[in-house]
Amino acid sequence: MIELIDRYKADQESVYNTWFINGEARMKAFRTIRRGVRDVVDSIAHGTFGNDFKGSSLDVVLTAITEQKEVFEGAAHPFYWKPKLRIPDIYENETNKRTFGAFLNACLTTTQADRVLAEMSRLAAARIKGLGPAAANIVYFLHPTLVPPFNTAMVNGFNALFADKKKLGSWESYLAMRETIIQANDKVRNQLSKDLGAFAGLLYEIGSGRLPMQGNAEAVLATEKAKAEKAAKARHAAIVEEQREESEHTRIQHLLITIGRALQYEVHVARNDRHRSYDGQSFALLTVPELPPKDWPQEVLETVGLIDVLWLKPDTGEIVGAFEVEKSTSIYSGILRLEDLARSIPDCTCDLYLVAPDRREKEVMAQLARPAFRNALAEIPIAFIPFNDLCEHCKAICTFGEDHSILRKIARTRP
Repeated sequence: MIELIDRYKADQESVYNTWFINGEARMKAFRTIRRGVRDVVDSIAHGTFGNDFKGSSLDVVLTAITEQKEVFEGAAHPFYWKPKLRIPDIYENETNKRTFGAFLNACLTTTQADRVLAEMSRLAAARIKGLGPAAANIVYFLHPTLVPPFNTAMVNGFNALFADKKKLGSWESYLAMRETIIQANDKVRNQLSKDLGAFAGLLYEIGSGRLPMQGNAEAVLATEKAKAEKAAKARHAAIVEEQREESEHTRIQHLLITIGRALQYEVHVARNDRHRSYDGQSFALLTVPELPPKDWPQEVLETVGLIDVLWLKPDTGEIVGAFEVEKSTSIYSGILRLEDLARSIPDCTCDLYLVAPDRREKEVMAQLARPAFRNALAEIPIAFIPFNDLCEHCKAICTFGEDHSILRKIARTRP
């Protein structure tokens, strides 16, 4: 096991290094998804959840989860409404819908492992047609040290590692898998993490054929060599593209830092981005090391500290501008973080911006108009700034701008 973990960690293209350790999206996901799950619970309680997955508050949550790289790529599929099969039966059946809502609410409001497990067992016992242990992917983001995520590759990896035959859609198999994973992870926690995502990533790499074990290496080479090579090639191409996008993200952050400083604001960048630099300029030297003291709950401070760029009045520390830079991934998480910021801070009046490539303007506007967001954002004006406009007008804004309102001249708002 230790040798396998060492190879898993040494592979710079493994999900351990690209998602678990260095994944920016992962760090931002937990509170975003927690907030989204709360919206699901509330919509079920208020009778506004609807009778389809698309456009629902659950769609928003699962989209945020599927942003977590290839390890969660298919997490939303089990929740798509399949009308011919009438599954998963949480859209038309009101009792099942409320059972699902009660399950999510219970998982949201407890930190006790026994309670979480009891709720999972209760949901399994309800035998809601088509609603299987894929729900564990949601609960993982609420309790990452208690509940491992679950998908086909992880089940295959588990069966290969432990010489077992667990089934994909079985709650009984999942709960048994969890017990084994917990026990195994306790023995290697110093090599991995208390967060079960690290161990789940190991299973994913084994199950996808990228990390053959000594005992099954020959079989993998004989029957899965082409598949494994294709997966490795696709992974490498995705990582190269991600690195290119990350460079673009850093460049746009640098522009926002430059403009904010020129407008005489203090600038704060997401705490996990302070190590970055652009054109030889270190973000740590251009920005404030931490947010000014505020009488906010700790969870609010966590949310605010992960916003990509914040502009602050130097005398009061008041936030006057908040920016989420989105590249090619879904913009859901950025919208949710900005909404969370606006709702978490008393009397928040700062300007909120999604900054994204020009080609995504229609997509941004369409998402802001989604039913899941339209009502929630009625009193929270989030505007869109295209990359090209920001780059083109950066020098002029720095030279002629007097305050943060100058950005409204290049921002696009919802119709």
